[in-house]
Amino acid sequence: MTESILKLKEGKFYIENVLVENIVKVFDTPSYIYSKKIILDNYLDFKSQFNNIDHLICFAVKSNPNIAILNLLANNGAGFDIVSGGELHRVIAAKGDPKKIVFSGVGKSKEDIELAIKHDILTFNVESEAELYRIQNTAKKLNKKASISIRVNPDVDPKTHPYISTGLKDNKFGVDEHNAISMYKIAKELDSIEIKGIDCHIGSQITELQPFEDSIKKLLALIDHLKSIGILIKHMDIGGGIGIQYSDEVPPTFSDYAQTVKNILKGRDLKIIFEPGRALIGKAGILLTEVEYIKNSSEKNFMIINAAMNDLMRPALYGAFHEIKNLSPTDSEEKNYDIVGPVCETGDFLGKDRLLSAEEGNILAVLDVGAYGMSMSSNYNSRPKASEILVDVDKLHLIRNRETFADLINGEQLLP
Repeated sequence: MTESILKLKEGKFYIENVLVENIVKVFDTPSYIYSKKIILDNYLDFKSQFNNIDHLICFAVKSNPNIAILNLLANNGAGFDIVSGGELHRVIAAKGDPKKIVFSGVGKSKEDIELAIKHDILTFNVESEAELYRIQNTAKKLNKKASISIRVNPDVDPKTHPYISTGLKDNKFGVDEHNAISMYKIAKELDSIEIKGIDCHIGSQITELQPFEDSIKKLLALIDHLKSIGILIKHMDIGGGIGIQYSDEVPPTFSDYAQTVKNILKGRDLKIIFEPGRALIGKAGILLTEVEYIKNSSEKNFMIINAAMNDLMRPALYGAFHEIKNLSPTDSEEKNYDIVGPVCETGDFLGKDRLLSAEEGNILAVLDVGAYGMSMSSNYNSRPKASEILVDVDKLHLIRNRETFADLINGEQLLP
């Protein structure tokens, strides 16, 4: 189980060996803080579970695209799962190996596909027949061959939030098994396409093993059928989706997940590709924020903070739960608060009905925000994006500057 990022020593909170109050003094709030140790420990733990089989871990860039974090993982052998040309540029900037990149996503543009082919990525995870032809035409124009896998939608219920379920028949992702077979037959006849693998990704924040088991078995049955018609599959990409504990969830351990996967794959000569994101980095990050006002009324108590839904979208978007701790000493009375930001939306909250004691100027930590925190942030209400800091034992590395007003209007023009 991932260790807690916050350590309490003699009444003060630390991340690794750095006092949190010192981080605030240097970098202010709101700020995203990450533990290098937790990121690496999670990645190396996951990797170690599959040491005895041919595999590649492709970190899901969408979960946290900061190039310092991507570089840290690339230096330890990771590949990357991307969903846009912009994410490809990020991996390259982070000195990642394009030959370890899988390109997912339903809406790949001609420019995205051309960029990826020029960089010789490992494979495209193809999500429609139209996309397959677009990749063929682009590769032919470049006088190159493009490697593809077809993303199969196995119609498996991952039992997660509907917005992050991707493997049901009414989701936009992938193709059903019948269409997949048809597409593989087409791909076999295309002169600029090389069939490499098969892919599925059924969703995110999955806390049970059965959906993984069901989807892998469906892929294996499809691989056997394809072999019977002369189409050989060299790798199987089983996606990501392992959940973490935000509240009372009990997600599978890496060891339990690995054992399930290896049991199903016993005797199979296949390279296995994984696309974890949240499982590696979710618990490695916190968002530090300051209490601006305490607002009490007969109906509801509000704690108004300087972070908002533009900094952390998940609670407003999904109703997602993140534990919130007061890291400052206080003598104030413990009450139930809605913890809200300054953005002019009723949906601007980071927590509801939280029992806390706090006063103006206190520093709060919003936990488990390493994944889909900063990556989903915006400038709504013309709010500059937060800074990002990586803690490395007793050192602090600023890995993203806090935005300024000049950053906010960069590229905008007055009328002549």
